[in-house]
Order: sequence, then C-alpha cells, then structure tokens
Amino acid sequence: MDVYSNLKQGERGAWVSIIAYIFCSVLKIGVAIIAGSEALMADGLNNTTDVIASVAVLIGLRISRKPPDQDHPYGHFRAETIAALVASFIMLFVGIDVISGAIPSMFAPNQTAPGMIAGYTALVTSIIMFGVYRYNRELAKKTNSQALMAAAADNRSDALVSIGTFVGIAGAQFQLLWLDPLAALVVGILIIKTGWGIFRETVHRLTDGFDQAKLEDLRTSIADIPGVVSISDIKARYHGSSVLVDVVVLVDPDLSVVESHTITEVIEERMRLEHKIHDVHIHIEPCEEKLLEKARD
Repeated sequence: MDVYSNLKQGERGAWVSIIAYIFCSVLKIGVAIIAGSEALMADGLNNTTDVIASVAVLIGLRISRKPPDQDHPYGHFRAETIAALVASFIMLFVGIDVISGAIPSMFAPNQTAPGMIAGYTALVTSIIMFGVYRYNRELAKKTNSQALMAAAADNRSDALVSIGTFVGIAGAQFQLLWLDPLAALVVGILIIKTGWGIFRETVHRLTDGFDQAKLEDLRTSIADIPGVVSISDIKARYHGSSVLVDVVVLVDPDLSVVESHTITEVIEERMRLEHKIHDVHIHIEPCEEKLLEKARD
C-alpha cells in the first residue's frame, strides 16, 4: 500500500474522532449544565476543542495527499505533521484554561454536589472514547500516520480524563465537594501533558530530528547486504509519515556498474519490506581500503 492510500485511510480515523467528539461534547456540556458539574463541563469543553484538533488533522491529511507540484517537488507530506502541531497547541491552550478555572473553584464557598447523572455520563463517554482510541491506534499503525497516532493519543487521554471526572463526581456525592473541581484540575493537567508530548514529537520531526537507535537499525540492515563492504554515512529524516534515507555505501571497486546497481536495488527492497521505507537515496563509492590493497598487490 503506497503513502497516498495510507493518508486516505487515515482520514477515516479523523472522521471517527470528529463524530465521537461532537456527540460527547454536546452530551457532556448539556448534562453538566443540568447537573452543575464543573468537572464534566471542563471535560465537555475539552472535547469541543478536540473537534477542532481533529478537523486540523483531517485538513492536514487532505493536504498531504496532494501530489508534488512546482513549489513542492517533494510533495505536501509535512502538512500532516503541521496538523499534529496545531492539535498540540489547541490541547495546551485548553489545558491551561481548564486549570485556571478549576483552582479558584476548589476554594470557593457554598459548593454543592453535582448530580450523579454527570458521573454516569462521564463513564459512558469514556468507554466510547476508549473504543475510538483503539480504532485509531490500529489504523495509525497500519498507515504509519503520525497525525493519526497523535489523534489516538488524544483519544486515550480523553478516555482517562472522563474516568477521572467520574471519580471526582462520585466522591462529591459523599460531601467531598472539592473532588469535583479537583477532577477538573487533573483533567487540565492531563490535557497539557498530552499536548506537550505531541508538541515535542512534531517539533523534533519538523527540525529533521531522527531517533539514533532507529538509524543504527537501518545501518545494520544495509550493512548485512551481500556486496556492501561498509557504510561511510547514513542520514534519515521524516517527511510527514514517510521516512527519507540518504546513505553512502562503499563497495568493491572491481564491481561493474550493473553489479553496483543491483546492490542498490537490494537495499531499496530491504528498506521497503523490513522498515516500510520507500524513499532511499543511495550513493555508491569504491572502498578505499580495497583500492589500497590492490595497489599494494
């Protein structure tokens, strides 16, 4: 399956998130108003912004599918990473807003316990969002989509947040009235934690950062190929969900052009099958040690 097909499949996950978030946000905010729960209101507002974040992911996936043009000869794949970055900004903003409202409420006088219907609403929606998380996580693994994996992480965070909301509301029924705003505070912290994690990963990729352990794994795979004497240089970077690899391979100087080209084809095939990497730029050079050995002989 090519990268464009993966991006098209990834859009399904974005739509699933959008539909689930619209339903959950409307339900939570409506029940929160009726039951008087700050924690559920914070949870519902979080889901409202998640709709915006999911739309950003969807737009990013759509733009990423555009073919290369004169201004973008490498394609538009980084739009997917930018979409994940936008989603992280939205999460960070909402998390700060929720915390700023929850802290004063914890010390406010004349607090009343919210209706337990708010707790049951939080519990039901947590089950829904956990199901969405499982679906998007598997789809993200299948399509190798960073934006969709970020959306899945947000889905999981929302499921955990709703469970925390349920605990806070249930505790308030036993006159532990501070538990409801405390749950809202925890909601805000979890939202910020998730947003910060996505922000760090997307910035790392946009600045051409790449995991050294993965790079060494690629080096080992190439070095094991028959005909490869050694590797003088290897670099890799992300381009959206795709990985671009540049490698300089040293071979026996007596090899013909056809034989050297055959080695590059084997490298490309191994990268595709073992690492799902389709873009590999290979530069073949004669091994200097082999040349020196021949000169001495």
